[in-house]
This record gives sequence, structure tokens and C-alpha cells, in this order.
Amino acid sequence: MVAAGGLAAALSTADGLLLTMANALSHDVYYKMIDPSAPVARRVMISKTMLLVVAVLAALVAQQKPADILFLVSAAFSFAAAGFFPALVMGIFWKRTTGIAASLGMLAGVGITFYYMILNQPWLRDVFFGIPRSAPIVNEWFEISAISAGLFGVPLGFAVIIIVSLITPAPSRQIQDLVSSVRYPDLKMAK
Repeated sequence: MVAAGGLAAALSTADGLLLTMANALSHDVYYKMIDPSAPVARRVMISKTMLLVVAVLAALVAQQKPADILFLVSAAFSFAAAGFFPALVMGIFWKRTTGIAASLGMLAGVGITFYYMILNQPWLRDVFFGIPRSAPIVNEWFEISAISAGLFGVPLGFAVIIIVSLITPAPSRQIQDLVSSVRYPDLKMAK
């Protein structure tokens, strides 16, 4: 019973993530960017196809066993923190943030996080540089392991967003008003 409970928890998490990825690809990429006039039936078909594609890709990656689950989950959180956190915080709390600055901040944060992981994670060093997995790690910055690479991506993301926002034209008044409405939503109830 305990094993069945653990398996059920793992499967419910996995199916939620698969549905989220498939729907994001079908709605945000296909419908919003490729074919905004797509009928509902085609969008549903694309969503189901993306679900199958993502599941097969996930199975192929899992079959390769590139790393232990702890590293993969931590890497996902490091990438999410480095990529999304600075852009989200600056986009909501600083009206001067520009779209290009947020995009470049996300790229910089994810880039430095990935670079640090490549330098310090044994299986990534093997894939990218051909360095045997048993070779000692000598590139750690401040003795921080690859599992915590997001620690470098987050501050770099903030710095890039601030610098690029200051050297690019300010967002339009409409965008700044939108940011204000996100920060201070109108909570009046309709009567």
C-alpha cells in the first residue's frame, strides 16, 4: 500500500507536468504564435500530439539515465529561478523594466546557470568536453556545487535587466499602467 501511494504520487505529478508542457506548447506556441485562427478541433489535436511527443522525449531522456533524480529536479529549479525570478520580480515591481531587458536577463541567467553546470556536473562535462566522470571537479566558484548553479543566474539576471532597461527606451504609458494594475489590482466587486 505504501509503494502504491508513492507510485500514485509520482504519476499524478508526472501527468500534471506532461499536460502542462503539452498545453503550453500547443496554446502558447502553436495557437498564439503560429496559427491564431486555428479551429478548436485542430488545437485539441495539436495538444494531444504534443502530449505524446513530450512523453516520448521524457521517456528517451529517462532511458539514458543522465543523472540522478536529485540533480535533475534541482537543475530544473535552478533554471526556473535564474530564468523567471528576476524577470517576474522586476516586471512587477519596476515600471521601467522593458521587454527586451527581461528577455536578455532571462537568457543571461539561464546561460550562466547552464555554463556553470557544464563545468561542474560530471555527466555534463563528459557530454560536452569528453572529461571522464571520475575526474575531479576543479572549476567550482566559491565552493558551490553544480546543483546550486541558479545562485549565479539570479543576480546576473537582475543585473542584466536593470542595465538593459536603463539604456533602452522606457516602456509606453500603457505598459506602465498595466504593471500598476498587476501590482495594485482593482478589487471592487461588481454589483
